Amino acid sequence: MELTADLVEEKSRTYPEVQPLAHAEEEHLEMLPDMLASGEYGWRDPEWIVQWYGRRFLGGMPNAERRALEDAYDDNDYEDVHAAIEAAVDADSPEAKLSHLRDLAGVDVPIASAFCQFLHPEEYVVVDERQWATLREYGELDSAYPSPPTAADYERYLGTYRAVAERCECSLWDLYRALWVLAEES
Repeated sequence: MELTADLVEEKSRTYPEVQPLAHAEEEHLEMLPDMLASGEYGWRDPEWIVQWYGRRFLGGMPNAERRALEDAYDDNDYEDVHAAIEAAVDADSPEAKLSHLRDLAGVDVPIASAFCQFLHPEEYVVVDERQWATLREYGELDSAYPSPPTAADYERYLGTYRAVAERCECSLWDLYRALWVLAEES
């Protein structure tokens, strides 16, 4: 099967039926980019991104692993989080954005990519094994998910994601939603 504009549109539309967090995600995609870019946010706003990364799997990520990830992030000082986000907002490349965000405790490439998605949803999308594997299943990526992914892996993934979204005439977020549904169905 091939990823087509019709398939992506159909599956993206059904996303709220399979992802209970869909409404909260939409709210945060509307709210966080401006909030984070302006620096006018509290501790819980960027913390929500870290929590979202693991909780969106709805039990698919072991609770102990998810809690360890969240606890590691909680070791950061608010000022360090603020500085990393400000630097990421101003950075010109995916590698630079990831680098600034990875300076934070508990933030690896996947979590940094989630931050990028909520900083600039029109340009960035989160990387995870599920999304990667679905792109691979549809012949868009050749290799298995690298564990852990590097910044170079993310840039390759992001380039593929952007190319598929352009071909399917959709946003990165709509492609994300469609791939989530396709993974759920397989």
